[in-house]
Amino acid sequence: MKFYNIEYLPQMRYEVLGLVKGNVVRSKHIGRDIMAALKNIVGGELVGYTEMLSEARDIATQRMAAEAQALGANAIIGIKYTTSSISQGTTEVLVYGTAVKMDI
Repeated sequence: MKFYNIEYLPQMRYEVLGLVKGNVVRSKHIGRDIMAALKNIVGGELVGYTEMLSEARDIATQRMAAEAQALGANAIIGIKYTTSSISQGTTEVLVYGTAVKMDI
């Protein structure tokens, strides 16, 4: 599966199969909260949260790719990521794009 963040593939022939998406909701755990509280005192990157969001993006991307593959796609174009807070201590990562079947 190929991923593109551009809206269309110039000079390529492809069939548009439709919108695909993947999402995941992750929550913080007590260990990350304790480390974040300490980092708030001295400043710096919250590595635990950075890793959590990176893992969440990976999971959401895999789910989107699985949805595209089920449609027979071999690429996804126009990929966008969004994040939102669902409740105290939880974050949703959503990724979406357009599944396409490229002529190879």
